[in-house]
Amino acid sequence: MTDDSSSRPADSARGSAPHPPPPPGQEGRYFGFREVDPAEKSHLVHDVFTNVAAKYDLMNDVMSAGIHRLWKDSFVSMVRPRDGETLLDVAGGTGDIAFRLRSAAPAARVMVCDLTEGMVRVGRDRALDRGDLHGVEWTVGNAEKLPFRSRSVDAYTIAFGLRNVTDIDAALKEARRVLKPGGRLFILEFSHVVIPLMREAYDAYSFNLLPTLGQLVAGDRDSYQYLVESIRRFPEQQALCQRIEAAGLARARYRNLTGGIAAIHSAWRV
Repeated sequence: MTDDSSSRPADSARGSAPHPPPPPGQEGRYFGFREVDPAEKSHLVHDVFTNVAAKYDLMNDVMSAGIHRLWKDSFVSMVRPRDGETLLDVAGGTGDIAFRLRSAAPAARVMVCDLTEGMVRVGRDRALDRGDLHGVEWTVGNAEKLPFRSRSVDAYTIAFGLRNVTDIDAALKEARRVLKPGGRLFILEFSHVVIPLMREAYDAYSFNLLPTLGQLVAGDRDSYQYLVESIRRFPEQQALCQRIEAAGLARARYRNLTGGIAAIHSAWRV
């Protein structure tokens, strides 16, 4: 499930930039590039996603020119959900992944857990618009302390959410806790570009244009400045594999998408 770049550590997304990913376990000290009290980070993240909830899906289309939809399709095709399974999508409040899981496996139990009530409301509204009143279960909760029983989930997915948690390692351990033996973990996240010329162009685009688009489309420059910075603070591909396995999961792998702008990580609970 890896491409030809996944067997070696990815280069930093900004080369010699002054804001590399922090040491493992120290992500909670940073909100983007700004140092914060770890006890406050989840509140700051909650505020960001409360602010952007109404325009979140529109901004995803604008920022990625719609490519995020192809990434999500590839992600769900790797999950291969099956009827009768229990599927948990974490940080998936607007339902993009949950609706795809349900379409692929109509008789599966699909649950969403998101930190932000505003995002969950958007997802529920979208479900109503689709006429899908009972197909997805919606819960407000923290990825670091999931409100679900141990060994109760066949597949755990999280898309564009792991980099926002205060304690990545705690979230990975929670993923292992709720997975049944033989259960699968899948992470879709912005990552570190592995093609030098693409990396330079991506940096110029994301730092110079994305916050401006956030201001024009969503009326919120600061939240999108944070989102750009949080990508650069996220662990590189191989480093995340190591942390997934340190959390007790097995056979961690990754597959780069669009040169490493995003990546899908996967592992098993044995």
